[in-house]
Amino acid sequence: MEWVLSMTAVAILGLAAVVASGRLGEFPATVTDTPRPHLPSGPITSEGLRGLRFAVVTRGYSMQQVDELLDRVAGQLEKPHEPDA
Repeated sequence: MEWVLSMTAVAILGLAAVVASGRLGEFPATVTDTPRPHLPSGPITSEGLRGLRFAVVTRGYSMQQVDELLDRVAGQLEKPHEPDA
C-alpha cells in the first residue's frame, strides 16, 4: 500500500513539474490591479503634473520624493521657455 501511495505522490509531483515548466501550454499574462496615473494626451502642463498621483504599492516609491520631484518639474515648466542662442 505504501508503494502505491509513494508512486502516486511521485506522479503528482512530476505532473506539477511539467505544468509549471509550460510544456502543456503557457500561463495567461499576469493581471495587475494597481491603478495607473491618468496622463492626458498632449503637452504636459504644470497643473497636470501637480494633479498627478501614483499608486502606493509594497516596496514602491517614496511618495515624498516623487511629490518633491513633481513640484520641481512643475515649477520649471511654469517658467517661460528661453530659446537657445
